Amino acid sequence: MARKWWTLVVTCLAIFMLLVDITIVNVALPAIAKDLDATFSDLQWVIDAYALTLAGLLLTAGTLADRFGRRMVFAVGLVLFTLSSVACALAPTAQALILARGVQGVGGAVLFPVSLALLAQDFTGRERATAFGIWGATTGAAVAVGPLVGGALTDGLSWPWIFYLNVPVGAVAVWITLRYVRESKDPHPSGVDWGGTVTFTAALFCLVLALIRANDEGWGSTLIVSLFVATTVLLAAFVAIETRLGDGAMFDLRLSRNQAFNGTSIAAFALSASMFGMFLYLTLYMQTILGFGPFAAGLRFLPVTVLSFFCAAASGRLTERVPMRYLMAGGLTAVGVALLLMRGLDAGSEWTALLPGMLLAGVGIGVINPALASASIGVVPPQRSGMGSGINSTFRQVGIATGIAALGAIFQSVIGTKVDEQLAGTPVAAHSGEIADAIAGGGAQQVIANTPEPIRGQVQHVVAVVFTTALNDILLVAAIVALAGAVLALLLVRQRDFHPQPAAAAVPAAEA
Repeated sequence: MARKWWTLVVTCLAIFMLLVDITIVNVALPAIAKDLDATFSDLQWVIDAYALTLAGLLLTAGTLADRFGRRMVFAVGLVLFTLSSVACALAPTAQALILARGVQGVGGAVLFPVSLALLAQDFTGRERATAFGIWGATTGAAVAVGPLVGGALTDGLSWPWIFYLNVPVGAVAVWITLRYVRESKDPHPSGVDWGGTVTFTAALFCLVLALIRANDEGWGSTLIVSLFVATTVLLAAFVAIETRLGDGAMFDLRLSRNQAFNGTSIAAFALSASMFGMFLYLTLYMQTILGFGPFAAGLRFLPVTVLSFFCAAASGRLTERVPMRYLMAGGLTAVGVALLLMRGLDAGSEWTALLPGMLLAGVGIGVINPALASASIGVVPPQRSGMGSGINSTFRQVGIATGIAALGAIFQSVIGTKVDEQLAGTPVAAHSGEIADAIAGGGAQQVIANTPEPIRGQVQHVVAVVFTTALNDILLVAAIVALAGAVLALLLVRQRDFHPQPAAAAVPAAEA
């Protein structure tokens, strides 16, 4: 088999492993919360610590790959990701797990952008479209199949095995990388932009921390206001640093003059902040309200899995014939409508109420992913492929981190308000705050089990009502984000702003 196909195999293995670790954890969160005595904020951080370090270091990783060699940096990322997965599995506390997840995100930050750069160096023309289609199908399948795999491992073994799974996959990927993938680098690389890395990562951390802690601390509290101010100051510093560095910046702000670049970045953010941000809350609904076990809950995400996989394969072939903006806008519109179709849940709803939306969401994810992958490379000069894919991947992970945090803030606020209203005048009214926290954190069944028998039925009904009310609200918010992204992608992504694809020989590369 030709080297370039081995490159495709190993990049798909890597992207599957790191994306599965975003959604595979969702279905195990109730078990993690029970074993490690984790709060709702802890559960959010288990997801967001991973997404934050991914987002904060993606741009630096792309630059490092362009400078020191894409194969070498990719192999280092694989090793770090695999070792940190073992640390996650062995974590004795929620805080230790959050820390290990952050380190795991560092490894993922390398794999995400460099995988696309490796594909760009080996594939051109129709073969590139095919490669990106397969990569996109892998992306869609990984995100959606994660809950199924996580459920099977959590039910059959225990939640640490969702992380042990990465060990053999990582080992095989490292071997293939060192044996078959050719080395390449930018012949005129820029220096590493540590100032930009620190300010961007710190700004993102402050923003997510503010969103997660705002309900508990109060939106007008000194801590939360200070965090928002710090976010603004740090982002301003980031822009100043990047502007001053010019060609040496990890985020070349001159790229924002290209409207297709802006539209592609917005589309990546909107997809992650809407649909992927909702996976956490849909999983909690299936397990804590509908009472499904981890595997049964994961099984119900199969409609998304199957359709996203097959639609991505078809969409990858369309990227050569259909303007990118139509694929992006169409995919995001499908996701937005899908989220609206999932709304209207009530205390008596079954999981099938979500099915029409899940089917359409699978189509939307499958349509947009290959287009985003191809466009992230096409809207930048070929020699900046590492930066281009890194920026696009950064917007994806920023979308996940801020989406989960922002939707979680709304979700927790609505639950707190509704629990106070619904339990007013009952014997457990004095404990409404604790009950609201437990419901938001996946402890609905424990709340019901600990309720005195005479009012247990009433409390069970209240739990279902407040959870579905909050879920309906954030589904609406997520749908608005997706549809807004669709409109902006349609308006901004213009085919004339794309750079011509080079021939294989024109891509600077050094054989290993």
